[in-house]
Amino acid sequence: MLVGLSASVAVAATAVAGAAVWRFADELRDFNTASAGPFDEAAARLQLVDRPSGTTAVLHVRGIDPSVAGRTFGAHLHNGPCDTDGPAAAGGHYNADAHAGHTPVVVSSATEVWLDFTVDASGAGDSSAAVDFPVLPGTRSVVVHAAPTDPATGLAGARLACVPVEW
Repeated sequence: MLVGLSASVAVAATAVAGAAVWRFADELRDFNTASAGPFDEAAARLQLVDRPSGTTAVLHVRGIDPSVAGRTFGAHLHNGPCDTDGPAAAGGHYNADAHAGHTPVVVSSATEVWLDFTVDASGAGDSSAAVDFPVLPGTRSVVVHAAPTDPATGLAGARLACVPVEW
């Protein structure tokens, strides 16, 4: 059951005053289908606003089990697809340095799209990130992780669920 979001994959693009706006909405796809988890009934909506000065990402997640209210989950834009056959398909984090061929690759909130969110009492979580780089089109995903993002390493624990992001 989806709460407040479309039941099927929805992708929309619009142009707003020199910016490209991409919207994605779908059920979260749980990586652990063998047992119940907090994202079994959840759905997510992501909006990417691509401007000449960078990208703003806004994530809304609804339908999370309220038993995890107060808990913060890491969430990141990943390079690969959202595939429930295994979380490895999502690949690593989308990293502007890596896409530009820079070495060494810097892992930080300035080079990656980090969208950690805290679940409220209604089972919802919201987040946004503004970065100074464009997010290149492709088959990507937002992956929800078990822990908040460690700012020193970019790691956030096990991969729990994902939502497809493709344009």
